[in-house]
Amino acid sequence: MLNIYAGEGALKQIQQQGIQQQMFRHFLGASGGPKWFTLFGLDKYLFGEFFKDRTETLNLIGSSAGAFRSACFAQNDPVLAISTLAEHYHKTVYEGRPSPAEITQSAVDMLEPMFGETGVRQILDNKIFKAHFIVAKCNGFVASENRLVQGLGIAKSLLLNKHARSNLNNQYQRFIFSAPGSDLTISDHANIHTQKVTLTHDNLRQALVASGSIPLVMSGIENILGAPTGMYRDGGIIDYHFDFEIEQPGLTLYPHFSETIKPGWFDKNSNRSFLPENYHNTVVVCPSEEFVASLPYQKIPDRKDFETMTPEQRIPYWSLVLKETERLAASFDELVQKQQLDRVKPIQSIAVV
Repeated sequence: MLNIYAGEGALKQIQQQGIQQQMFRHFLGASGGPKWFTLFGLDKYLFGEFFKDRTETLNLIGSSAGAFRSACFAQNDPVLAISTLAEHYHKTVYEGRPSPAEITQSAVDMLEPMFGETGVRQILDNKIFKAHFIVAKCNGFVASENRLVQGLGIAKSLLLNKHARSNLNNQYQRFIFSAPGSDLTISDHANIHTQKVTLTHDNLRQALVASGSIPLVMSGIENILGAPTGMYRDGGIIDYHFDFEIEQPGLTLYPHFSETIKPGWFDKNSNRSFLPENYHNTVVVCPSEEFVASLPYQKIPDRKDFETMTPEQRIPYWSLVLKETERLAASFDELVQKQQLDRVKPIQSIAVV
């Protein structure tokens, strides 16, 4: 039902101490659009029960959909916030083929019910759950809103990335928009330029939408307040599923929608995988193949469903997936309550696809 993998350090600590919420100091949320629906039940359990009485800081680090989830988890009622986001997102309907501006506006519109009247302030004031949104600042052709020019820039990125991830420095910079008081720092073997910017009431919405602004699909976000002038796009460009080391002590909990972990957006169709040493202190939790096979269409939701299904097909399908993920929450709860440590496998067991 639910597979659990741990890096060498995390596995050793779990074998010695069992699984306790206090051992985790960081939480990762990956890009992937509606793929995150597969984690919905688990998200509600983790922040409604597992981390409910937490007293120490937990860094919530997300790109794209993972950033939106982080924004929910840092609110006073994380279950209500993530449920509201899921409700509005899975019922999204576009008339015909939507333009990038229309898709972007849809994302903006989802923020208001998710935040309510005080959600932004709750995120900024939260002393325990610290939100971090990863965003990619774009340079050159990829900064253009002209579809042809941007496409040429994306093609260049593919070629540069094929040789080495460090080549992305030619076109992108990683910006981490962090809640006030955050001490998060990361180490990246690709040496992609990284800069932190403090989240404020004036830039939080901009940074969050930018983190999910998929190239060629959505409009970029220009000139985020408090950050250098320029064009900002989806954080998943650089950090699709993550391949960096968090420098602060403590374990990282990483619920992921599959066993396939790709560092960046341009690695999706390559054989490049993560470096196990970057996952030394990370615990990856993901649905099993059997769980996915039990879902309608034997797959998890993805953005292509907007194109291949009618709303009458897609919405009930996505709705059922959201309900079925309660089984993953029950599986994780059983793991913790019974301390089924034999279920935790070495991170090297994850298939490299």
